[in-house]
Amino acid sequence: MNSGRTIFTQIMDYLPAYEFRQCVERYSGNYKIKNFSCWDQFLSMAFAQLTYRESLRDIQACLRAAKQKTYHMGIRGKISRNTLAHANQTRDWRIYADFAQTLIQKARQLYANDSFGIELEHTIYALDATTIDLCLSLFPWAVFRKRKGAVKLHTLLDLRGNIPTVAFITSGKIHEVNILDKLSIEVGAIYIMDRGYLDYARLYNIHQSAAYFVTRAKNNFSFQRLYSQKIDKATGIKCDQIITLHVYYSKKDYPERLRRIAYYDEKKNKKLVFLTNNFTLPALTITELYRKRWQIELFFKWIKQHLRIKAFYGTSENAVKTQIWIAITIYVLVAIIKKQLKLKQSLYTILQIISVTLFEKMPLLQTLTDVEVEEEEVLTCNQLNLFS
Repeated sequence: MNSGRTIFTQIMDYLPAYEFRQCVERYSGNYKIKNFSCWDQFLSMAFAQLTYRESLRDIQACLRAAKQKTYHMGIRGKISRNTLAHANQTRDWRIYADFAQTLIQKARQLYANDSFGIELEHTIYALDATTIDLCLSLFPWAVFRKRKGAVKLHTLLDLRGNIPTVAFITSGKIHEVNILDKLSIEVGAIYIMDRGYLDYARLYNIHQSAAYFVTRAKNNFSFQRLYSQKIDKATGIKCDQIITLHVYYSKKDYPERLRRIAYYDEKKNKKLVFLTNNFTLPALTITELYRKRWQIELFFKWIKQHLRIKAFYGTSENAVKTQIWIAITIYVLVAIIKKQLKLKQSLYTILQIISVTLFEKMPLLQTLTDVEVEEEEVLTCNQLNLFS
């Protein structure tokens, strides 16, 4: 790359400009806009994500301080706090949602052959949601409880590369299980979910779509055992049973057989009971698949800590959704850069280096590889395993 171009410009080169224009035209994003286009808005918000800006005033101050460089960054419009606030409030958030999906498809292709610890031909998804707390007086549209506001980010994570393939932003009142109605079920894929998604009618829909699910049974689970399969108790598997549901309405919702696997976790001194409609995979593999569901918990924790989705630059629903989708876009963009440049550093390390070198004029690859970074190994928290 040209060493005369800033790091920010080189990063933005990885974005498909044609697809962005298509998204803008789809929702008439630049209709009657003269000075501050959707691209200017996106670049300003991307800058805020990459440099951890705290507010619109913070974004304005930093970009105006680098006034001579903003033109070369691709920002043609005048940077103003009010202009950016108005853009976030009025430009359709679906522009950035659709654009994020474009990058997600590209990232999934790049990470399609990556291993996540279990060698399977199936596509493995983890489904979960996280709650983003909001002040009800500032965000009156985001009613969650009597005196609390919130939105929920429902995410379907492809465990190969930890790429968020689908994301829905809803009111905090929407229960997680309702998102199963919006998913397009992929034939042959395996969906890993916690007990919050245990709805037999919806699980049966996954089964009828020729896909598989792995979830946990509730404590009051009532069933009828048909027969048991051979197990190796030394692995921690306590039973591997083929069952049918016993309660009338549950059996009506899911009339076919299920597989029940009980597993004892010695480390946590806890017994776990799993339900699945996959009858071919070894019982221990099913338990390992559910263990991988923890990756989506780490994904939520990671983006909350390292991207701006907890402090918002606007209070309208459109502004909040715009910021979340641009944050997801930046996350996926960095994942694409990591893969295409064959970088060994974690996404966290890459973001830290980028945040302090955005205005430097040197090749991006050199910037990200010249710095010798010693990854933390002091803590053994699961969080450190996600993007190593």
